[in-house]
Amino acid sequence: MCGFAGFAEAGGNIDRESCETRLRKMGEAIVHRGPDAGGVWLNDALSVGLSHRRLSILDLSPLGAQPMVSASGRFVIAFNGEIYNFQALGEELLADGAHFRGHSDTEVMLAAFEAWGVEAALGRFAGMFAFALFDQQEQRLYLARDRMGEKPLYYGWQGGTLVFGSELRALQQHPQWQGGINRGALPLLVRHNLIPAPHTIYSGIFKLLPASFVAVDLARLEPGQLPEPSRYWRLEDQFAESDDWTVEAAADHLEALLTRVIGEQMVSDVPLGAFLSGGVDSSTVVALMQRQASTPVKTFSIGFNEEGFNEAEHAAAVAGHLGTDHTELYVTEQNARDQVPRLPQIYD
Repeated sequence: MCGFAGFAEAGGNIDRESCETRLRKMGEAIVHRGPDAGGVWLNDALSVGLSHRRLSILDLSPLGAQPMVSASGRFVIAFNGEIYNFQALGEELLADGAHFRGHSDTEVMLAAFEAWGVEAALGRFAGMFAFALFDQQEQRLYLARDRMGEKPLYYGWQGGTLVFGSELRALQQHPQWQGGINRGALPLLVRHNLIPAPHTIYSGIFKLLPASFVAVDLARLEPGQLPEPSRYWRLEDQFAESDDWTVEAAADHLEALLTRVIGEQMVSDVPLGAFLSGGVDSSTVVALMQRQASTPVKTFSIGFNEEGFNEAEHAAAVAGHLGTDHTELYVTEQNARDQVPRLPQIYD
């Protein structure tokens, strides 16, 4: 995974050196999300900046570094996640005259925004992602999140600054951070054992809903004012009734879909693997991975010495049947206890 953060200042008149320091500090707070590289970008005229931490998966060269500027210079993006259908989208864009310097999905995203517009491009991205995108021509900041909400994105006002990022700890590094507790979120936490989006534990800070984006007009930036999120995709629109399906036809169709989607998710410039529990879901995924792989897929399982909780034996049986390169890690009570002091940090 990667991570990003940033801010937009109302009123302008910023000091470039101090703002770049703030951006680097925000990025350093989430270095665990992207230990391979980091970068910052700042438009001091419009008082907006982006910080990015990179975990290199696609295009390991500097051409895949972020924040990344589009070919025309219009768009700048800090992006966390992966666009699984980027190769197909890239081929379509190439046919329409686009040019790419590298082979990252980030560069394809930027070309898609330039060719189709932000909302239309969002509707065509299949993947897990969150991003901050700045349109320098329209002076508009876009914050967007994937269809299922796999990747997080927090945003909101603190004083005269709009802050945003992958984790709350990044937002806390900005000197305008106030951190007032959102008392309305406490009953939600007690009731659900979590704080559901769009709420967070902090006043004025929100979690963007899945399949949504916000577009902030920086030319009319007013402290405390946020546009309503817009939906670019709806799950309920993806279903259609048909009398033509048989069980066999539906099963064949599902297998074809899973094979294509898993194949897209196996595209990587670094080694990849899969968690395997021995259950139906993970066994199906690994079987379809192994069918498309030229070498044994690397699989990993967690085991327990307590028989009632141990699934490692089932996973090992599936791994042996499929011929994967399998690794087991047995977790002890002491391993679990050792993690308890880290829980406040892990959960922000």
